[in-house]
Amino acid sequence: MRVEKFIKEIEAIGIKTFAGVPDSALQPLCNYLNGDAHALNHYVPANEGAAVGLAIGSYLSTGRAACVYMQNSGIGNAVNPLTSLAHKEVYDIPILFVIGWRGEPEKKDEPQHRFMGKITREILDVMQVENGVLTAETTEEEAHCIFQTAEKALKDNRQFAIVVTKDALKTEMKNVYHNMYEMNREDAIAEIIKSISETDVLVSTTGKISREVYEQCDKIKGHHKQAFLTVGGMGHAGMIALGISKESNKRVYCLEGDGAILMHMGELAFVAKESPKNYIHICLNNDSHESVGGMPTGASGTDFYKIAKECGYCYSKCVNNMQALKEELRIINTMEGPIFLEVKVALGARSDLGRPKENAVENKNNFTNYHFKK
Repeated sequence: MRVEKFIKEIEAIGIKTFAGVPDSALQPLCNYLNGDAHALNHYVPANEGAAVGLAIGSYLSTGRAACVYMQNSGIGNAVNPLTSLAHKEVYDIPILFVIGWRGEPEKKDEPQHRFMGKITREILDVMQVENGVLTAETTEEEAHCIFQTAEKALKDNRQFAIVVTKDALKTEMKNVYHNMYEMNREDAIAEIIKSISETDVLVSTTGKISREVYEQCDKIKGHHKQAFLTVGGMGHAGMIALGISKESNKRVYCLEGDGAILMHMGELAFVAKESPKNYIHICLNNDSHESVGGMPTGASGTDFYKIAKECGYCYSKCVNNMQALKEELRIINTMEGPIFLEVKVALGARSDLGRPKENAVENKNNFTNYHFKK
């Protein structure tokens, strides 16, 4: 289904406001919303739960339901405001959800999506969110019936979810967002890996960052056992790294993207309060959700190192070129933490960038055996 037709169906049921977190399965929709050839209200908040909150506020002020879009992994962030606020037994607020179905049963996908893919519709059913599925084979007539059912649910102040499979939406529109930074992210990651010792712990966030860490560790260290690849759970790598740092004497380097830190930014205040001396937090900031299509975050241009400093990190700096990065890595190797380093990087990754060959459990076992085997 063409995304322009999809949007018209949504507008036809009275929706003018969209809020969500980008997803690769919804990239045609994200590209359309990120364009400027329409008169829709569009927001990219920090996480999916925040998008639900925004939709609630929009309804309270306009009387119109809003559309919240997300990858199905984001349902976890949305459960609390959906069940504790929007549900008919609480504030009785209609919301249309558009959910990208990663890990669809019988379809090949990344390991972090498999379990959520199996239970996506079951979770929606448990929350009493009526739902329909849009696939590449869905006819326009069938899609129109889904929207009619959605409209009926919204008029009854209930929620409805359209679960969208990969390739169900199409458009010729492309994402043309670019930032002003020049440093290549994978080169920056390589420099960070070169700077750490064989005993240091490396924790990397989900998406292309972990894929680049995997390949650069193999290239530079000869293995990747030193790194814990947080292939799912966007926004949680920082707390995983904190847990490791508090229970060991090893220096822990956490590599996160700006979108991941933004999603659960409260971690900055908590890490600073816990004040782990062996914690080095590195934000690879390209102002975008690159791993799911490259849409800019809702806080592009934010200086995360300033926020970390205000939260109480002992040392917080920002670099935007390789020479400055090398110098800061040399400096922080002599310091106690918590340390925060923001690295401004360009968008883009190699077209031949690989993926981890081991499954998640093998990665976990290799990591723990390398660092903590007794």
